[in-house]
Amino acid sequence: MRITNMKTIINIKADRDIKVKAQKVAKQLGVPLSLVINNYLRDFIRDKEVHFSLNRDTLPLGKPEGVLKPAVKRRLERIHREVVARKGVSPTFENMEDAIRYLHSYADRV
Repeated sequence: MRITNMKTIINIKADRDIKVKAQKVAKQLGVPLSLVINNYLRDFIRDKEVHFSLNRDTLPLGKPEGVLKPAVKRRLERIHREVVARKGVSPTFENMEDAIRYLHSYADRV
């Protein structure tokens, strides 16, 4: 006998007010919060992507929108300098053969 749609319990830590607000929105939409979470999990499995928004509600300690941690800002600046200098950036190719030739020559150098 095959069991389908077997349910399990996931315990997570969430900010209380976020949980309450999410339950309220789900109720307004006429669906249980578990349905919303299950659909997010299905999307996560299917797409293998995580989406976050950076707004005042999600930033730590009420930082204004767009303020990065100093370490993140330094890393982004370094990456930007490297891209501008084309460091670690492959050239563009007219065709697949040229791209494969470049990759083989690159592999020989590494």
